[in-house]
Amino acid sequence: MKVWQCSVCKYIHRGDTPPEKCPVCGVDASKFVQIDEASIPEKSPKKIPPKTKTAAIESGPSKSEPQPAQAPPPDEKGFKKITTLLIQHHAHPVSVHSPNGILPAVVIFWLIAWAFSSDLFARVAFINLIFVIITLPFVIFTGILEWKKKYNGALTVIFKLKIMAVTLTTVSCVISFAWYLLDPQILSSSTAWVFILINIIMLAAAGAAGLIGGKLVFKD
Repeated sequence: MKVWQCSVCKYIHRGDTPPEKCPVCGVDASKFVQIDEASIPEKSPKKIPPKTKTAAIESGPSKSEPQPAQAPPPDEKGFKKITTLLIQHHAHPVSVHSPNGILPAVVIFWLIAWAFSSDLFARVAFINLIFVIITLPFVIFTGILEWKKKYNGALTVIFKLKIMAVTLTTVSCVISFAWYLLDPQILSSSTAWVFILINIIMLAAAGAAGLIGGKLVFKD
């Protein structure tokens, strides 16, 4: 049986021909390349029995052991070297946990502040939102880097949806931040429900972007 790999998301397909469409990223069959089964890395290293552990160390690492991340080529310098290191050390999936982890708390605090007319919870929500605003530029920058270098800037449906979700999250976040900054009493006004709706949309869009990112990473 032949083995095919998507050149965009690295999805593995086994069959006589590549699939008409990648089930992960959506590119067509032309983006698949035939590879050797032996070139596919194992998902997890095999445990070395205690008795053979010393011998295994002496004979060197086995094929199943994960290899350390390769350093950037020596000719890379400055900004190019930095971007290569960011991709190699998974800067985007690591950094995206900050806003995605804080946003649910922001929305919950806004809802509590609205329901109980609490200025304290409103301020707490706003402070948390400040941290999201601070982290977003780096998250978006590393996301663009990963999309261009790791996924070759593919513009299939799944990538378009993720770009839309990230854009909607960012716009909603900025609107929420600016609105409360200009009108700290927004939650006690007649348009408070609009403010809350914007924040719910922001959270839903961030969740959608995270779901799509997880699909690309874990291929399921």
